[in-house]
Amino acid sequence: MLAMLRLMVIGFVVLTIIYVCLSLYSRSVRKRKLAEWWEEEGKPGDLDAYIDAGLEEYDGSLRRKLILGVYVIPFTVMCIIIYLTNFA
Repeated sequence: MLAMLRLMVIGFVVLTIIYVCLSLYSRSVRKRKLAEWWEEEGKPGDLDAYIDAGLEEYDGSLRRKLILGVYVIPFTVMCIIIYLTNFA
């Protein structure tokens, strides 16, 4: 039981690091795309205001929520493997 608890704690820490890195990378890609779109649209208004508005919209988007799959998918796979190993 202690080994499983240790596996879960270490796994959670590793998945949290992956989640933070993936989230920061996705946000930086969105920020770069917003800057490119601002250039293509003929520079309407202030760049910082345009990017801030775009990032607020991104924070509520489905893509942002899908990144949480970093926690769900490995946990589900681990549960399936444990079940098949012990009960099948």
